[in-house]
Amino acid sequence: MIDEALSKEQKHKYADLFEIDANLNRLVGRIELLSYINPLNIEKEKQRFFASKYSCSPIFKYPKLKFNPYKLHRLFFSQRLERIEDDDIRNLYQDIIYYYANMVQCIQTIGEPKKFYYNSLRVYGTPTERDVQNAKFILHYEDEDSNADMEKIYTAMEAKAYFEDFSKQYRFPLTTKFSTNIAAEAMVSNSARALLIKKNTRFSKNQLLTLANHEIGVHLVTTYNGLLQPLKIFSNGFPTNVETQEGLAVFSEYMSGALTLKRLKELAYRVLAADSLIKGYTFADTFDLIHNQYKLNRDEAFTITLRVHRGGGFTKDRLYLSGLRKIYKRYQKGVSMDVLLSGKVTLEFEDAIAKLHALDLAKDITHRNFAYDQNINTNATLNFILDHLK
Repeated sequence: MIDEALSKEQKHKYADLFEIDANLNRLVGRIELLSYINPLNIEKEKQRFFASKYSCSPIFKYPKLKFNPYKLHRLFFSQRLERIEDDDIRNLYQDIIYYYANMVQCIQTIGEPKKFYYNSLRVYGTPTERDVQNAKFILHYEDEDSNADMEKIYTAMEAKAYFEDFSKQYRFPLTTKFSTNIAAEAMVSNSARALLIKKNTRFSKNQLLTLANHEIGVHLVTTYNGLLQPLKIFSNGFPTNVETQEGLAVFSEYMSGALTLKRLKELAYRVLAADSLIKGYTFADTFDLIHNQYKLNRDEAFTITLRVHRGGGFTKDRLYLSGLRKIYKRYQKGVSMDVLLSGKVTLEFEDAIAKLHALDLAKDITHRNFAYDQNINTNATLNFILDHLK
């Protein structure tokens, strides 16, 4: 489909670029971090941790590697980037190779706390003082009264039916799979092009709306838009794309009226939990911070702690709040989100994407996010908080 859209002249002119892009595509398909970072024994270790009265940190087990890290590194760095004549595009692909190489090191060191943590920092960074202050600002607000929409009464099978119904408005297929080895209630696997639903869990009505707009409205939209681009980097991911992609996804929750103060506080807790890593906190220490000091219930506190301590110290979760802040600021300026939905792209690489468009090496989006059409949020407190994030 894409090949037909490219002229023979264009294929010949950028033959070296397309060859390198295809090479990277074959390599990247084997290194989806989220398929390795989620422990295999979450529930067992959760019960053991609770039985120890929160004193014995969990000992997690992880999936075995399905590739040779050294060989993969060598193949990444064997790409002859000097054959790409355009300086900007060559620099983009150089950044991409370094990013993927760091990802390989992350996966290779999962379960080795010090090594993995420092590799994680290279890919995801650590919370800034501004991030921490924003998180504390959000947690300053009193909890809202709960309502029927927040009661977890829907089974995983009912969630599957909800997501399938929600996806009918989109022109791409929805594949759903149940899993017991994911930290979130639901998540998109980019490589499998599937929505994974946590088995044996229950969902609230608001949670279903939240996950549908987050996972389907953004993560699957960018997955399928990326697949329709001439270059595979749009599907595999630009460097440090997580902050932009998660910012878009949470902003989708906001625009659809699904975002709550409780959910915003969850993102704030994640920042503080990620910040605890650099302070040397153990799993039990971080759990104590979230559960005993901030009074979050133990199941939710465990999940937040698990998310940042898995692998040995995973700082990805600190990016949701900062990503939301950046996307919200963009929205306030009236700037379209379409280019950011064109694949797994990064806000900071917008100039590079514009150049690819100018050279006809990138296409306009096919799938859009319907939540972005109209802001139906009615929560004035959320507006005030988002307006005043630093």
